[in-house]
Amino acid sequence: MIVLAVTWIAKAGKEAEVAALFHQLQSESRKEPGCRLYQVHTHLNDPRRFFIYEQYDDDAALQAHRDSRHFQELAAKKLSSIAERQQGDLYQPLE
Repeated sequence: MIVLAVTWIAKAGKEAEVAALFHQLQSESRKEPGCRLYQVHTHLNDPRRFFIYEQYDDDAALQAHRDSRHFQELAAKKLSSIAERQQGDLYQPLE
């Protein structure tokens, strides 16, 4: 299994638009065969900050997610114009 943890910051005044895109992206990503978990979180004190926790079967499943139509349309095109990706880290379970 591979885990991706990502932080995004919405541009000022774009919080609702970013949240709406994440709702769509979360819904579509959870349908992917290799996606075990896709959960978007909002920061308790900063409504512009979003944290996404993702689990995939393997590297191929993560790549399939990145290549998916919904990711390309929602994240690569739309989200990147109204939010900034701050950090993205890959993890694996401690065996």
